[in-house]
Amino acid sequence: MCGIAAIVSHQAVNQELYDALTVLQHRGQDAAGIVTCEGARLHLRKDNGLTRDVFNNAQMLKLKGNMGIAHVRYPTAGCTSSAEAQPFYVNSPFGLTLAHNGNLTNTEELKTALFVEDQRHINTDSDSEVLLNVFAHELHILGKLDLSVEDIFEAVRGVHRRCRGAYAVVIMIAGVGILGFRDPHGIRPIVFGERKSEEGSEFMIASESVALDVLGFDLIRDIEPGEAIFIEASGVLHTEQCSEIVDHCPCIFEYVYFARPDSIIDDISVYKARLRMGDKLAAKVIREWPDYDIDVVIPIPDTSRTAALQMANKLGVKFSEGFMKNRYIGRTFIMPGQKMREKSVRQKLNAIDLEFNGKNVLLVDDSVVRGTTSAQIIQMARDAGAKKVYFASAAPPVRYPNVYGIDMPAANELIAHDRTEEEVCEAIGADRLIYQDLEDLIEAVRKGNPSIEHFDTSCFSKEYITGDIDDAYLEKTEALRNDNAQAERNSAKSIIEMI
Repeated sequence: MCGIAAIVSHQAVNQELYDALTVLQHRGQDAAGIVTCEGARLHLRKDNGLTRDVFNNAQMLKLKGNMGIAHVRYPTAGCTSSAEAQPFYVNSPFGLTLAHNGNLTNTEELKTALFVEDQRHINTDSDSEVLLNVFAHELHILGKLDLSVEDIFEAVRGVHRRCRGAYAVVIMIAGVGILGFRDPHGIRPIVFGERKSEEGSEFMIASESVALDVLGFDLIRDIEPGEAIFIEASGVLHTEQCSEIVDHCPCIFEYVYFARPDSIIDDISVYKARLRMGDKLAAKVIREWPDYDIDVVIPIPDTSRTAALQMANKLGVKFSEGFMKNRYIGRTFIMPGQKMREKSVRQKLNAIDLEFNGKNVLLVDDSVVRGTTSAQIIQMARDAGAKKVYFASAAPPVRYPNVYGIDMPAANELIAHDRTEEEVCEAIGADRLIYQDLEDLIEAVRKGNPSIEHFDTSCFSKEYITGDIDDAYLEKTEALRNDNAQAERNSAKSIIEMI
């Protein structure tokens, strides 16, 4: 999962792009980058690390210009190389830079075609660089020296014809303007907004509406699946549907875990969706466990707090904050390596003993992925004196990898894969485990926008909307994503760097 932002303004955009990245930092903590355009000249700074660590005052001053794009990343295949930090750049044609959130599912096929047919060189393992070169080639074959808006949209049509998978994209064309577009399924989120100034309209594109809110832009709407918008450097906005076939299927995990609760995605309030998840989960407890003996509901910070509060209200049980979070430790879901994840749990959470001692506690989390965090937190609750520890997940069992831009691990590293709910309960050490039903999760999210007919629920259901994912693809993905493979790649890269 990554965060993207783009601004076309009548003033310098370096500080506002930096601020946008800090707001979107929850979407990726591995690398950050900003590229700005001054006239026809591009200024780029990117590196591994948090936004605050990648940029200093001297570097920010060099990012001159009134339009630019920005990116925060976490890797979808365990790579931590700074070479794969975004934005990416190609000089031909025109000078293009790209920031991408998502994952292409036909990357290898595209790489071959780019090399053999298009004669373009790919320098990293990133599918985002592939996507940029596909767009660059589609612009190149038009053979135009002076680009029209229709030329740009035609190049996007070419991307839709060739690329499969999930992609929310911003591309800056040096001296010309900024383009934003979304795959025909609209799997990953992307919105745009407008701000009025004395000089005229200014526009911003971002992964989540909260970034627009913070910078004073009024949300216009989401970019529709298959749609492209182009903002000229002068501040003129153009929109066009660039895909012949559209099947809106946004990722439901955005609402469960990734997006900030104060964001609105596809006209659905993330906060309201999580409240409804709590309603549904409480109703399941009442239905299946009417004589529950829960003394207190405690959320596992931070994503589950909204659902947990609603559960407590519906169950008529006390709600308490039982864990304090150190906000300077990265999300364990994103961290590479099992030992690193296990170590970080104790570093980032500390139990308040008074809230656990002698009580039957219901812990609520947004989901259970590897089970590493869940097992340790349950043990922390017992160490703090809890009599019984029950566990509730606002999401159904995560049994399959996500291939559309979320770095869910290999299937054999998912605790619910090939396990019953009772076996998962035993594995994490809970006295009782309550999972959200998939139908209830879909209903909780869809209620915010009934026009969305279905969601990407592949990590729960193994139903992949792009239709090109089979067991062979998943096996190949597993070989790239499991912890051992990532460790071997990192070791190999270290050796290469030493040479």
